[in-house]
Amino acid sequence: MIPDIEVEEVRARADIVEIINEIVPLKKSGQNYKACCPFHEEKTPSFNVNPKGFYKCFGCEESGDVFSFLMKRMGMDFVDAVKHVAQRTGVDIHEVKNDQKEEDPFRHLYDTTAFARMFFKDSLWDQNLGNEARSYLEQRGIDREIAERFSLGFAPDEWRGLRDAASHHGIEDDTLLEVGLLIQSDNAQEPYDRFRGRITFSIEDLGGRVLGFGGRVLNSDKEGVPKYLNSPESPIYHKGETLYGLSWAKNAIRRKDAALVVEGYMDTVSLVAAGFDNTVAPLGTSLTNEQALLLGRYTTRVYILFDSDVAGLKATFRAGDILLAAGLHPSVVTLPPGEDPDTLVHKEGPEGLQSYIDQAFDVLDRKIQILEEKDHFSGIDRTRNAVDRLLPTLRAVKDPTLRDIYIAKVSDRTGVRRDTLEEELARITTAVSHSFSKSRSKSKDVSTPALPLMGPERELLLLMIKDRNWIVRVGEHLGPDDFIDLRYRNIFEMLLENPEFTHPPTGLSAAANKILEELLADPKDISQSQRVFEESLSKIQSMVLQKSIDEIDRLIQETKDPELRTELLTEKASLGKQRRELVLDWSSAARITLKNNR
Repeated sequence: MIPDIEVEEVRARADIVEIINEIVPLKKSGQNYKACCPFHEEKTPSFNVNPKGFYKCFGCEESGDVFSFLMKRMGMDFVDAVKHVAQRTGVDIHEVKNDQKEEDPFRHLYDTTAFARMFFKDSLWDQNLGNEARSYLEQRGIDREIAERFSLGFAPDEWRGLRDAASHHGIEDDTLLEVGLLIQSDNAQEPYDRFRGRITFSIEDLGGRVLGFGGRVLNSDKEGVPKYLNSPESPIYHKGETLYGLSWAKNAIRRKDAALVVEGYMDTVSLVAAGFDNTVAPLGTSLTNEQALLLGRYTTRVYILFDSDVAGLKATFRAGDILLAAGLHPSVVTLPPGEDPDTLVHKEGPEGLQSYIDQAFDVLDRKIQILEEKDHFSGIDRTRNAVDRLLPTLRAVKDPTLRDIYIAKVSDRTGVRRDTLEEELARITTAVSHSFSKSRSKSKDVSTPALPLMGPERELLLLMIKDRNWIVRVGEHLGPDDFIDLRYRNIFEMLLENPEFTHPPTGLSAAANKILEELLADPKDISQSQRVFEESLSKIQSMVLQKSIDEIDRLIQETKDPELRTELLTEKASLGKQRRELVLDWSSAARITLKNNR
């Protein structure tokens, strides 16, 4: 017997279209594929194959997945069918005896999330409960077929709608709390539903099991209510290790040999509805190394379709470097100012969006283009600064051939010899990486204060706690790694995962919990929230740069190599210049954002 988890992995990675096409020639028909049925004689094709992993003949009613097809058509038994597909997909499987089979310890959690998905779907299509939600989806161009495909649902605006329904089916509160479907508050005697009055998006693993949910509020005008709410991490859900939509998009990504990466749930659903079925999105955080490696199972070409504002560009290039480090080849799709993929595909249609994708720039080319637009190659100092801005991408790329192309391109555009660039990459990367690894190892004790209590990190957290509307906005500009103080980082992660919290959760460290209690009790009234946001954001990024400068200072004192010392001094000067420019850059960006929002 093959363990269920391995069977699901094989099924998830199998391209059913490719496998069946080798036995029965298929032709594209809309989103599916057609052929004359191999199980009965017919002249008009009625055998349909869905890239999501299923087939059905509307003539003889034969249906199933890739395994059942091989069993019925090729005479294989189940184990042989799984082995055959596993060999095709590169999955290692291990047979065990029946008495060795172990029950999945998290099965009750998967059963609970599956029940919640059904509850939310039933609520969406309920004539009365889901009326407003269905109207919202219709306005966004989402019909029932797409809603069903993505298992969209609706969480009624009730405090215990899901809880009561789950209880009726024997699901206990403790299990609902464990997967984050309920919230326990000191201000309420009993736990209550986390998702209320929201469109729900099911987050699935590669095998289609529900890990958690995202929720988009219908009435975004409510004060203190975040626009989007996500399930917290749980034993079955780790947001940095999966991508929204990948369970549906994986086969399309493999066939098209390309993935589109967008920022959110609605972008993903809207693009799939428009025919871009190879679209995925991170889950409320920056793209992670694990997510990049996950994409690498299916393709090496990735198109990034993030917003083109300051925050969007920062996220774009951060994602680009992560993808390069995973051996992938990212390109940047530049959208018009103020547009995102969802709005653009509704305004200009699939053809309009495709035209922007066709004009995508390689991530390094896009960086160079932006530097040219800002006249960063007009003099020695500015060119030196431009090189420093390009070095992170050169350091990130792992593909040897692409790395060689990148270095040649930067050398040609800046006039810096390629051997100089290679020496700088080797020296600075090795020295600084070694230094940072030492620094991180010394900072693992979260009980040791890293910063004064009245620093910008605390000010920003206080703003987010006093006015929950700021949580999403801050999360668009900063990630957990931008917080140097590990206690504040812990609180920041908690706010992103649970914006509606009402008491310190159990997952916080003791040191972080103490600070959170102080923040909750802080009587300070933040009257100029926009100014606090701008200044705190600038100072936090400045501190990150200053930490790098301090590390370089230490290396300068320790090194006896005059060439390395020169390189480090140059790197320090560049970082210092970036740090001085931060306040101006962020103030300008904030003014533009404020103007656009008026």
